[in-house]
Amino acid sequence: MATANVMAEYVQRGETLDYKNTTNKMIPCDTIIAIGGRVGVTGTDIAPGEMGSLHMVGVFRLKKSSDVEIVQGQDLVFDGTGAAPVSESPAAAAEGDEETPSASSVPMGYAAAPSAASDKFVLVKLPG
Repeated sequence: MATANVMAEYVQRGETLDYKNTTNKMIPCDTIIAIGGRVGVTGTDIAPGEMGSLHMVGVFRLKKSSDVEIVQGQDLVFDGTGAAPVSESPAAAAEGDEETPSASSVPMGYAAAPSAASDKFVLVKLPG
């Protein structure tokens, strides 16, 4: 069976992506950015109208948005203020919602290490 000759040109590894700041404010380095159904973390300050880097993979120390225990490997979302367990997210309660996730429900990755309820931060592995 013959296959179609489909061309694909390698561009980059994809660990970071170019990201254009379309706002009128500076986006500081280490800011969580929701793009579609994913999040990335800015690698540099990005001036209005300029391009900068957005980390799409890696482990980042992020603020927890609730005081619950998080176990290693637990799925997390970005709820607009920090990392939250999927079970704590308002979006997790919405069943049958197939729309593009809002900034308050964007899958963030998973906990790279456990985080006690009293901890203010959690290590998050971005999946890319």
